[in-house]
Amino acid sequence: MADSSVSFLLDKLNALLQEEVNLQRGVREDVQYIKYELERHKAILRVADAMEDRDPELKAWVKGVRCVAHDMEDAIDEFNLRLVDQHGQGNGSSLHRFTFGLKTMKARRRIALDMQSIKSKVNVISQGRPELPGIGSRSSQRLSSSLDSQGDALLLEEADLVGIDKPKRQLCDLLFNEEPGRAVIPIYGMGGLGKTTLAKQVYDDPKVKKRFRIHAWINVSQSFKLQELLKDLVQQLHNVIGKPAPEAVGQMKREELKELIKNLLQSSRYLIVLDDVWHVKVWDSVKLALPSSSRGSRVMITTRKKDIALYSCAELGKDFDHEFLPEEEAWYLFCKKTFQGNSCPPHLEEVCRKILKMCGGLPLAIVAIGGALATRQRANIEEWQMVCRSFGSEIEGNDKLEDMKKVLSLSFNELPYYLKSCLLYLSIFPEFHAIEHMRLIRLWIAEGFVNGEDGKTREEVADSYLKELLDRSLLQVVAKTSDGRMKTCRMHDLLREIVNLKAKDQNFATIAKDQEIIWPDKVRRLSIINTLDNVRQNRASFQLRSLLMFDLSDPLEHFSIRGLCSTGYKLIRVLDLQDAPLEVFPAEIVNLYLLKYLSLKNTKVKSIPGTIKKLQQLETLDLKQSLVTVLPVEIVELQQLRHLLVYRYEIESYAYFHSRHGFKVAAPIGLMRSLQKLCFIEADQALMVELGKLTQLRRLGIRKMRQQDGAALSLSIEKMINLRSLSITAIEKHEIIDIHNIFRPPPYLHQLYLSGRLDIFPHWISSMKNLVRVFLKWSRLTEDPLVHLQDLPNLRHLEFLQVYVGETLNFKAKGFPSLKVLGLDDLDELKSMTVEEGAMPGLKRLIIQRCGSLKQLPFGIEHLTKLKSIEFFDMPEELITRLHPKGGQDYLRAKNVPAVYSSYWRDGGWDVYSLETLEERETDFNRSTAVRSLENCPLWKV
Repeated sequence: MADSSVSFLLDKLNALLQEEVNLQRGVREDVQYIKYELERHKAILRVADAMEDRDPELKAWVKGVRCVAHDMEDAIDEFNLRLVDQHGQGNGSSLHRFTFGLKTMKARRRIALDMQSIKSKVNVISQGRPELPGIGSRSSQRLSSSLDSQGDALLLEEADLVGIDKPKRQLCDLLFNEEPGRAVIPIYGMGGLGKTTLAKQVYDDPKVKKRFRIHAWINVSQSFKLQELLKDLVQQLHNVIGKPAPEAVGQMKREELKELIKNLLQSSRYLIVLDDVWHVKVWDSVKLALPSSSRGSRVMITTRKKDIALYSCAELGKDFDHEFLPEEEAWYLFCKKTFQGNSCPPHLEEVCRKILKMCGGLPLAIVAIGGALATRQRANIEEWQMVCRSFGSEIEGNDKLEDMKKVLSLSFNELPYYLKSCLLYLSIFPEFHAIEHMRLIRLWIAEGFVNGEDGKTREEVADSYLKELLDRSLLQVVAKTSDGRMKTCRMHDLLREIVNLKAKDQNFATIAKDQEIIWPDKVRRLSIINTLDNVRQNRASFQLRSLLMFDLSDPLEHFSIRGLCSTGYKLIRVLDLQDAPLEVFPAEIVNLYLLKYLSLKNTKVKSIPGTIKKLQQLETLDLKQSLVTVLPVEIVELQQLRHLLVYRYEIESYAYFHSRHGFKVAAPIGLMRSLQKLCFIEADQALMVELGKLTQLRRLGIRKMRQQDGAALSLSIEKMINLRSLSITAIEKHEIIDIHNIFRPPPYLHQLYLSGRLDIFPHWISSMKNLVRVFLKWSRLTEDPLVHLQDLPNLRHLEFLQVYVGETLNFKAKGFPSLKVLGLDDLDELKSMTVEEGAMPGLKRLIIQRCGSLKQLPFGIEHLTKLKSIEFFDMPEELITRLHPKGGQDYLRAKNVPAVYSSYWRDGGWDVYSLETLEERETDFNRSTAVRSLENCPLWKV
């Protein structure tokens, strides 16, 4: 982790050395010396994290490096802050440069003194640099890996393997299928999930041994030696065959060993298990020794990494995502370990359920924590409640949980240095909090965690970091968009406790959520949860870089950052006040000159001052769901701004569930050349031309567009070669959106949202092969729009609202090959739908609502074999009657429809029929609750 701090600092040092401002004599030399020394230390820092806990001397040295890096960063930031404060708007003349030099003399003298002090500290650190020739060696890594796999398997064997029957059957089915070649079955998931135990149970099953008479189990570990692995495989194969291995095996080279193994397996049906694989090169190295015969051989792999799983079975096989224990089985296992098979005492059930929830269905955690709790006094409920309240401390201080901690820590220690800060950052969010995908990415960038890569934006690099954490089973997807992209994520609760301990130990972030918080010497990142009282009463020293607030109950009528921390707040880079009870823009924000990220999302702030132009470093301004509708003209002076997000949704009526309000700005928006996201700006003729200058745009949202704006907008869109998402809403539902004359549309466009009349269907949409989502609203087309969309190869989500005035829709064979979700709303004239065989082969969800003339089910619905649900809302009574369990259940089941829901608005509530459960539920609740119940219905998000 110290390596991340040092890497970030080295970038700042390079920038300082390139500054044109004249530093005092000797300062550049001091900076160069410090830079050189820190670069010398980077090699040891990159592997020190895994060793710190076992070496107190190393831990103290790493802490010293981290402190020096922070001191150096503070000095540079304070110097830059003084320069910004004194720079003014000069004209670049000799007089202005002379005046500026005089004004900044104090700042240059201060940084000179700081550099001398830091240089002395660096000298001390360099002299005390530990000599660790064995650091990162294979032996130390093998020890960690051994603790991982052995502790995992042994603990789960003690638990009598609760919940293993179903996954074992599924794996056996994969082993026994009729696939003739060598198929690979990788089992993947986070550490402690029981992958090794599951594989061992399958491997030892008598039926498996009977089918695969030639078999071997290889423990791979984190740092495998290929030659030793191959020798082990040779020895096991000879043991199974019943012959001694050749004496020359010990002297054989790799290729000779591979050839020997290949000859042994060539005419056999075999099963090989590679346990605990951490690197793709393991499979690349071993697979050449495993012949791909036609006898149905199998290879099982256990790994924490999804990319290894997918890579290994790419040629032939199927990955197996080992799941967490369901709640009922988790409770049974918890009681079995905690109460020796007896039921939980009633007075402890509530607190035990809370403790179990933190285990998150992870078998290793349930077994370890259950074993640790087994010795507690059952009569003393306060002792159990204390464990629940201080779960992280329990993990840190309880020797019985040490093996579990090592298993879970191994994945963190094995991370490349650039991902460790990213993962630690998740500790600032409250427990059970679903973290928004793009919010996290923009925060990482503002914090400086994301390295630049050629040919990629920083957002794309950050997205690859997020994907890597997911693939390593360190994050879990909470929700996805309808087109398969991740919407929100979170850490497993227990892993989060481990990461929180590391963040606290390294003073990475301070979490203020209760009165008993122990404040560190310096607070650099502060996350405030629930209340401000515990922050106002502290005596900590602040050197804030980030301030985030969550779930505040206190009103912020006179909110002041200075009131929270009287000093050390002017260097803030991140200020996230999302969901805060705030009504007025805090004036002091405009003096945070180094601010990169500002979020007032979901607050009641109504206006932004023109002085926001002082935030020249600002990259993200998030005003979603605030009350801001007009931005000051000075906004265009923010040349670094990349994400400008200003819009809100409101419940207005049943017919306009989500109405989107954007913003106006009377300024040349084309000056903001760094913008990547601009949502949702209100249209005018000048704006349509200005947009053509924003060639870096990835996402564009336009409101209140008029027909006469279409020609200028079409020319501007042709220049947006990086555009991924385009949303256009007309000034009113009958206004025509005239964007037909786009001859060179953005080649990478993924999402298209058009709300307004279309006199004809825009021809260019049919050529957009990368389109994933298309939402059309109020189009009122007389021609069948399906003709223009059915051949789009990647379209996954399609929605129509008042789009078509024809009587029939015909989904042709082979049309919509990738479609997963189809929504049809308010097609008044629609009387029939036909689904030909082969159309929409992957459709999973069909929603039809307010189609008053549609009185029968779609013809050919039986062809939708992947369909998981049909949902009808506010449909004709004739159709409702057919859907009632007493009338249409047998028909629908015969048509292979697994779940059907129907509802319609009646007397201020929704009548809901669930044919899956064969019961009618009439729900009488108020209008707002009823409307909220439809939020998951994508038809309303056009």
